[in-house]
Amino acid sequence: MPGVYARNSRRIAVLAATSALAATGLLATAPAAQASPPTPVSAATARTYLGQLTVSAEGSSTGYSRDKFPHWITQSGACNTREVVLKRDGTNVVQDSSCAAVSGSWFSEYDGATWTAASDVDIDHMVPLSEAWKSGASSWTTAQRQAFANDLTRPQLIAVTDNVNQSKGDQDPAEWLPSRTSYRCMYVRMWVHVKYYYNLKVDSAEKSALQGILNGC
Repeated sequence: MPGVYARNSRRIAVLAATSALAATGLLATAPAAQASPPTPVSAATARTYLGQLTVSAEGSSTGYSRDKFPHWITQSGACNTREVVLKRDGTNVVQDSSCAAVSGSWFSEYDGATWTAASDVDIDHMVPLSEAWKSGASSWTTAQRQAFANDLTRPQLIAVTDNVNQSKGDQDPAEWLPSRTSYRCMYVRMWVHVKYYYNLKVDSAEKSALQGILNGC
């Protein structure tokens, strides 16, 4: 569908420019920290968006590789996307001359744990790269996949406990949800926001799980 891909290309061109500006502004105004990803659409809007997503059986993982979603890219100076998110989502984060976080604390929204070493924190792709591949991203260009994997403008990236991120893997909300139940409404709002923006499909079980949670938000 050329119209969809053309719209995606325009969106991602804007995304690349705004992400670079946002990252520059973020770093320039340190040490103030947002301490969270960008706010997703409301539950009501997420319900509307969900109703507009294409429902389709999950595609094949054939051909998938994380290398096809280049990350973490340089955002500003010596800082790559991971380091920008660590700064954004943390509290009192201090970075060295290479932009590595040498101190600070991070509250993991998924499980409620707090960490004081950046090595204990992963940057989770809200919609995992493999999930994106199987729901539409296999047809994207590498530039589009790179923009998706480094998106600082949508609620696609969040700093969380490393082993919790690893337990999530590439599972969708029908298969995995944060153990911290108070965060689940926010989680599915973020998921739907990202899927809608990038014109990604949902499978029937995924849609049912998302609807169930959103209806209680």
